[in-house]
Amino acid sequence: MSEQRHRPPNPSEPIASFVSTLSFEEIPEDAVRLAERCFVDTVGVTLAGAQTGAGAAAAAIADPGETTVLGRDEAASMSDAALANGTAGHGLDFDDVSWGMDGHPSVALVTPALAVGERLDATGRELVTAFVAGFETECAIAAPISPSHYGRGWHPTSTFGVFGAAAVAASLLDCRPKETRHALHIAASMASGLKRNFGSMTKPLHAGHAVRSGITAARLADEGFTADSAAIAGDDGFWDLYAGEEGVDPTAGHELGSEWAILTEGVHVKKYPCCYFTHTSIANVIDLVTEHGIDPESVASIAVHAAGGAVDALAHDDPNTGLEAKFSMPYTVAYGVVTRRVDLAAFEDEHVDDPAVQAVRERVTLELNSDLHYDSHESRLRLETTDGTVYEQVRENPPGIHENPLSIPELRAKYEMCAERALSETDVEASWAALESLREQSSTRELLAHL
Repeated sequence: MSEQRHRPPNPSEPIASFVSTLSFEEIPEDAVRLAERCFVDTVGVTLAGAQTGAGAAAAAIADPGETTVLGRDEAASMSDAALANGTAGHGLDFDDVSWGMDGHPSVALVTPALAVGERLDATGRELVTAFVAGFETECAIAAPISPSHYGRGWHPTSTFGVFGAAAVAASLLDCRPKETRHALHIAASMASGLKRNFGSMTKPLHAGHAVRSGITAARLADEGFTADSAAIAGDDGFWDLYAGEEGVDPTAGHELGSEWAILTEGVHVKKYPCCYFTHTSIANVIDLVTEHGIDPESVASIAVHAAGGAVDALAHDDPNTGLEAKFSMPYTVAYGVVTRRVDLAAFEDEHVDDPAVQAVRERVTLELNSDLHYDSHESRLRLETTDGTVYEQVRENPPGIHENPLSIPELRAKYEMCAERALSETDVEASWAALESLREQSSTRELLAHL
């Protein structure tokens, strides 16, 4: 049997049909509510991310225009605003996660929805519909080559996110199936993002690039621009070139419109502003030291046993910057031990060299647990104190997972913590209320007036 017969069918036909015909009324209520929560969370972290680092730098190079740059006084061209907002949305590594696409889904969906939605003055229902279309697209493209794609060194937030952004823009532009197919195939040539750049400003740039490229792909397709019809599933297409050693799985994926990846795969909202592979261990160690009253000075050693995905992603045992610290299991665990929390301040450069944190960090090791699935987030932690007492604790999941989400008060507290870095108290309150009831909003432009 030839290799070609083992391929999944070309996905662009069903995806394009789904994206171009999806209506708000078809979307399950639970999916609508989750989409609204994703807008809340993503806008919040984008506002905070726009104030510093990669987000601020991306805004600084933007050419003037009429598209809102979130959390900034200036407006920019649509292309440059897309780059700036997408970069800011991922700049703090505080944006949500889904294993449906092995990355951060919403940053590549919310920011293009607002950029294109502002141009068209879309309604809240149109924004939600575009978001769901983009989410399902990301997962449909990701399924046949995940998680080996991640293991090969690609950053799925960008490589799959560009398809989601293209679908969002195509939905809002009311592209027909033919144009939507071309948008996806154009996006296939724009997919990029290397895990090697984790811990630097280029990681959030991956998201900004995906947003800008996805919007560009849809706008070009809407103008009649074409691409090869097998750019995703054909020989030497996206799946062939971006798959890992396991190759392309012809059985993976879901039936669009009948099954909803946004509900089955779900969305995990971050409690801590750092790599998601650290979250279970942070919660684990904070619970342990709090329960037993363990002082940082009494810690002799901490061994964290985690899955291969964590070992691959967390490359900075001895971080020098806040960005590197986000990808350091020793640092994040040590910070949790010392402060009993891990917040935005933990990753400001001046805190990385805190002597108390450093003293504990030097006693923390990350070890591979080969019994765990590659992308498992289980944390098995062994802490020994200076008097020889040993504490062991296992935690399966981080806080805020899809099956046990952050409460509304917790989500609001996170939004306010982030948004208050950019907005007045009045606009924080008004934007929370508008985003939390997004389906009821009649104008993207009115929504953005508070952002």
